Amino acid sequence: MSQYHCPDAQTVQKLRDIANKLRIHSIQATDASKSGHPTSCCSAAEIMSVLFFNTMRYTIEEPKHPNNDRFVLSKGHAAPILYAAWAEAGLFPESELLKLRKIDSDLEGHPTPRLNFVDVATGSLGQGLSCAAGMAYTGKYFDKADYRVFCLIGDGESAEGSIWEAMAFASHYKLDNLVAIFDVNRLGQSEPTSLQHELEVYRARAEAFGWNALIVDGHSVEELTKTFWAATQVQGKPTCIVAKTFKGQGVPGIADEENWHGKPLGAKSEAAIKAIQENIINKGPHGVSPAPISKTLSPIKMSVQLASPPAYKLGENVATRLAYGTGLVKIGKSNDRVVAMDGDTKNSTFAQKFKIVRQSKNDQVTVVASCVTLFEAMKAADSLAASGVNIRIIDPFTIKPIDAATIIASAQETGGKIITVEDHYAEGGIGSAVSCAVSEQRNIIVKRLYVPEIPRSGPSGELLEKYGISASCIVKAVQSILSA
Repeated sequence: MSQYHCPDAQTVQKLRDIANKLRIHSIQATDASKSGHPTSCCSAAEIMSVLFFNTMRYTIEEPKHPNNDRFVLSKGHAAPILYAAWAEAGLFPESELLKLRKIDSDLEGHPTPRLNFVDVATGSLGQGLSCAAGMAYTGKYFDKADYRVFCLIGDGESAEGSIWEAMAFASHYKLDNLVAIFDVNRLGQSEPTSLQHELEVYRARAEAFGWNALIVDGHSVEELTKTFWAATQVQGKPTCIVAKTFKGQGVPGIADEENWHGKPLGAKSEAAIKAIQENIINKGPHGVSPAPISKTLSPIKMSVQLASPPAYKLGENVATRLAYGTGLVKIGKSNDRVVAMDGDTKNSTFAQKFKIVRQSKNDQVTVVASCVTLFEAMKAADSLAASGVNIRIIDPFTIKPIDAATIIASAQETGGKIITVEDHYAEGGIGSAVSCAVSEQRNIIVKRLYVPEIPRSGPSGELLEKYGISASCIVKAVQSILSA
């Protein structure tokens, strides 16, 4: 274990000053946009200052450098302070912060990967730690690198089950390169959080999930620098830092007060900024740079390609699980950076290209179907062909976006007649998407086959027949639309 070197008084003051500058930036940016979460930013100011200007190792000019430490802002609504940290670091001019939430600015209300310093989009609360844990897993077991991953979590979102699923995952895989910081500022969106400042409960829960857990004053630069250092010394388990903070910290009359969530300070901004500025000793450039990155990791080759396409024949019936597994094995043999996620249903889904799977020059109807109904459509096509009726079959793969051009062209070549078949309700599925795609076209009819009610259990063939999406039902629909 290395020895902790306490920053000198001058460095401590600079970090305090940076924290207060981050507060001011957050207040000004949210005021300019007339929306945002300045008080949620203020509670994390010292945490962000110490992380970005003392603890984390990264190259300012290259936010995506593979050697950089990673940072995930799980409490994504505090995006203004993340942007402020990068502006203070010198990545872009501070004046850009005033474009927060503007239509022509990438500084959105929640961070997205449009920005080169954001790895994952956050804002849907409770999701960030899972992403951070995955990044830490990759660093430890695939990249075998020494970069660290830091994730800032709001105490309100810590009620989400996904946070604790990620905690269980991280401890199971001994992700000692992962640090989760709980910003325990006591106040949620409309009332105090359930635990408020019961820090020992947070610590006990983290420890119960197999984490090293540390409690810290989240507004003390001295405590934070030492605690973050201590986190880097732990081996064999991830570290959870439980930081006691106050929402709106540093703003007189607003700090630790309810009813300020998600509200710009408005008329109170000028006085708030003046009060914060009085605590800043170094008014000019802070002159603090992030810690240097490790030189032990070479840039990672990210290209993942399939050596050759699948060898299936057109129209061949292949079980989805088998196709999925075969594809994974094939791509895994030629790429060492492929990770397969297997759900409880054991690979029950797969992806394939959008395609017309059956067509002829004499097609009379276009049938759009996917997954189980695609195979039913193929059976129906064989049955209809025996009676001299040809149909074109399209597998849409996705409905968002849907390939409207192909659907419209096929409809025009088949007499303007389309039938959609789906193992889905009427709303929001293939039928809705196809109908929308052709809605502005003349002389195109869409007949929709779908599950009309809550289905029940039973043999698949009987269920397809019962709910009107079997091969025989498709045959009847084709005959009906041709006779109309």
